[in-house]
Amino acid sequence: MHIEVEQKFPLEDVAGVERRLCALGAREEDVVEQVDQYFNHPARDFAQTDEALRLRSVAADNFITYKGPKLDATTKTRREIELPLPSGSAMAADFARLLESLGFRPVGIVRKTRRRFSVPWQGKSIEAAVDQVDGLGQFLELELLATETDLDAAKSSIASLASAVGLFRNERRSYLELLLAGREATIATATPLLR
Repeated sequence: MHIEVEQKFPLEDVAGVERRLCALGAREEDVVEQVDQYFNHPARDFAQTDEALRLRSVAADNFITYKGPKLDATTKTRREIELPLPSGSAMAADFARLLESLGFRPVGIVRKTRRRFSVPWQGKSIEAAVDQVDGLGQFLELELLATETDLDAAKSSIASLASAVGLFRNERRSYLELLLAGREATIATATPLLR
């Protein structure tokens, strides 16, 4: 079983962060457009259980991902199961219809442009992603896959890399949670006008 260890940071100085990553030996891998559709379970509220079910499309490639509840209070460490699906936009639409037919409810869509880097750090290769998220802005995600035996070492590596890059304001909420919170704030602000 793989556990995803992740920390995410809002960015104000993207160019400066990228320069610091490159100075540490990071190499840019690629730039991808990702469209993530999230679904809620028909019998339990994933917002309450801190789980996620995501259908991701990257160009023609599709993936279905389950993310379990966060395992600690400082990182976004969680069990993750990701499976590839057949390619193509028609397949993604068909799979979304399948989930809805089974009672899963669409919750939201997150669209982002992701610039991926591989950073050699403390004997590991940490994935760094500079994300431009529609409706939210820019973030840096640092991620490692770990097992239960090397979980603490993975968390420590990510925290020390974040510190070396000069990032200290960790955001534990997912992009979906941030978008939904923004939507709720907009509705709350507009509600008095409707009275």
